[in-house]
Amino acid sequence: MKRRVLAFVRAVLRLAPRAGAYARGRAVAFGVLWRRSLQFKVTVSTLALSSAVGLVLGMVLQNQITQRLTDTKRQAAVAQTLQVVRTAENELVGISDQDALADRLQNALKKITSSSSEDQGTAASAAGAFEPVLTAGGEDSTDSAGPITKVPEGLQRFVENNQVAWQINTDTDPDGTRTTHLIVGAPVTSTGRPIQLYLLFPMTAEQNTVQTVQNTLLVGGLVLLALLAGIANLVTRQVVRPVRQAAAAAARFAGGELDERLPVTGEDDLSKLAVSYNEMAASIQHQIRQLEEFGTLQRRFTSDVSHELRTPLTTVRMAADVLHASREQFPAGLARSTELLVDELDRFEALLGDLLEISRLDAGVEELAAEFIDVSSIARRAVEQVRVIAGNAETEIELELPAEETLAEIDARRVERILRNLLANAVDHSEGNPVRLTLAANEHAVAITVRDHGVGLRPGEADLVFNRFWRADPSRNRRTGGTGLGLAISHEDARLHGGQLEAWGAPGHGACFRLTLPRKQDEPFEESPLPLVPDDAPATNGHLQIGLPTEYTLTIGEMHKEDA
Repeated sequence: MKRRVLAFVRAVLRLAPRAGAYARGRAVAFGVLWRRSLQFKVTVSTLALSSAVGLVLGMVLQNQITQRLTDTKRQAAVAQTLQVVRTAENELVGISDQDALADRLQNALKKITSSSSEDQGTAASAAGAFEPVLTAGGEDSTDSAGPITKVPEGLQRFVENNQVAWQINTDTDPDGTRTTHLIVGAPVTSTGRPIQLYLLFPMTAEQNTVQTVQNTLLVGGLVLLALLAGIANLVTRQVVRPVRQAAAAAARFAGGELDERLPVTGEDDLSKLAVSYNEMAASIQHQIRQLEEFGTLQRRFTSDVSHELRTPLTTVRMAADVLHASREQFPAGLARSTELLVDELDRFEALLGDLLEISRLDAGVEELAAEFIDVSSIARRAVEQVRVIAGNAETEIELELPAEETLAEIDARRVERILRNLLANAVDHSEGNPVRLTLAANEHAVAITVRDHGVGLRPGEADLVFNRFWRADPSRNRRTGGTGLGLAISHEDARLHGGQLEAWGAPGHGACFRLTLPRKQDEPFEESPLPLVPDDAPATNGHLQIGLPTEYTLTIGEMHKEDA
């Protein structure tokens, strides 16, 4: 036996995790369906509220019916008891012999039993059959006639005090069946000693009636709930179906199908919604078409102008090169003008190249020539290309590269251009402080940060730095003479790779640009291997922040200096 119990316990313990997992799965599925389906939500809510209302209504009806049956039974039983008391008084008049008390009680009980089979009037019919008990007090069988043990002692005390009382009591028969009786007791006053009469009325018929009512209410409630669920599902479907059609149409419209419209049937509220949606879609489609035409014209204009400027620029370049080669024969002022002309032509050529590149990016005709290559070699080449600019600015470029090879599927030309633009921008804003390029990689991504310790970025400028022709401070002297499109092109190059180019900066603490690229194309990454905010960024703990982002804070001492 002990082994069986242990085996059963082990089986329960093995099945418990599965049952718990199944229950959790069902709960999760219910939660998902509840959040996503309005039809399911309305149907379940209707069922829940209807069940609550039906439960309360059923309990009230059951209590009312039970109370009415009990009251009717009690009134009829009391009336029947009073009639039987008169019969008992006639039979027990003049009892004086103590030895004949038991016989007299038995004879009276027989008379009462025989008379109960006859028609006793309306009250008797309503009360039904009964079982009489006569007693002279106590449970002594010699002084009682009938099953006195079924009468509660509390009820006997009330009747012994010459009161008519009643009580509902449940007792167990010798065969084990439980029977509920309505017991009514009354004193018999025609005798010389106190005698009590009790009538035991079975409540079987009333219990059967209540059980029938309960079953009827239960079945009727279930049928009603099923009908309500069907009605709620049908009505909700009539409302949800047009909403789902509108959602699907909106999704297709957002996906580029600008001709998508909703069918309009009838004149109800949903039809008005469809009409409003169609008008909105037509208006948006018209505006999108206008913007597309304007963008196409703008890109074409930029491309055409850039191409048209190539020919005169080449002629001017040839003339400028001839003048520049002969500058030593010119006066000092004219020689300087020749040098300035060549420098500006170089900048003009770079600007035309950037304009052509940005126009191709806008037109979406650029393709990514990606191949697996070591990113470290690209970083070294980019540093070598800006080494002369850094030397003129007296800025040192520091490299922090991993010892092992860092392979990634990238377009080497575009990544090199990104790093070259970032390094040139950092040198131009570093104010002579060192610039650090850091490379790191994880399983899914490779990241490169370019950190300078120059003027930094003011609050909000990190979101503007990649805009075309945007400059943080147009009045500041620049060493590289950029076109204003380098960072914008770099941002588009990073996007073509499926990567990100982000910026951080704080006034007086420099800036940090982070390029994050996937190691394999079409494989997204979750996080960058390098943080955007450097470790030496200004801390905000213990500082008083005055309506500024977390990157820019003033200590109380610095505020006093500013006031001074």
